[in-house]
Amino acid sequence: MLIIGIAGGTGSGKTTVVKKIIERCPKDEVVVLPQDSYYRDNSNIPIEERLKINFDHPNAVEFDLLIEHLKHLKKGETVNIPIYSYLTCTRSTETIPVQSKKVVIVEGILIFTNPELRNIFDIKVFVDADADDRLIRVIKRDIIERGRSIDKVLERYIKTVKPSHIQFIEPTKTFADLIVPQGGDNLVAIDILTHYIEKKLIKISNYA
Repeated sequence: MLIIGIAGGTGSGKTTVVKKIIERCPKDEVVVLPQDSYYRDNSNIPIEERLKINFDHPNAVEFDLLIEHLKHLKKGETVNIPIYSYLTCTRSTETIPVQSKKVVIVEGILIFTNPELRNIFDIKVFVDADADDRLIRVIKRDIIERGRSIDKVLERYIKTVKPSHIQFIEPTKTFADLIVPQGGDNLVAIDILTHYIEKKLIKISNYA
C-alpha cells in the first residue's frame, strides 16, 4: 500500500490536485480520506459556540481516529469514515464504508501538524498557492457550499484562517517531499507525482 499525504492552506487547490491524480491512476486503485471528515463532533455544545470553532487549529481534528483508520486500511480492512457537516458542525449518525486500496490519499490542511500521522505517509505533498488566490477560493466555497455571507467569510478569514495558516499550516511545508505551486494548474508537478505512484503500484503488484 502507498499512503500519500496532501496538505496545503485553505483554498490552495488540494482537492483539484487529488482529482487529477485519481483521473490518471488505474480505476479502483485509489481511495481518499479527507481530513474534513475527521473534525470532532460538536453536538454537545450550543450552536452559537459551534460557529466560533477554529477549524484551522489542529485541536479541531480527531487525529487518533484518522490514524486508527489508516492502520486498519494497511491491514486490508474496511473502515467507516465519519460524515461531517459544516452547517451544523456535527457528525452524522451515518458513516461511509471505505475499502482498502493500493493507494490511499489523505488530504487536508492540518495533516502534517501531527507527527504520528506524518510518519505514516510514504510521500508528503504540499500544495502551495498565493494568499490572494486562496482567499478568492475560500470566499466562493464558503458562500456556495457552507451558506456563509461574504462578511462572515472575511471575518473568519481575518480572525482564524490567516493567523492559523501562518502559525500551523505554512510551517509544515518543510516536511513536504514535493511542493506543488499553483495547485491543480501545475501539470508538471502532477505528472511527476503520478509517475511516482505508477512506479510504486508496479512494485506493489510485483510483491503481491
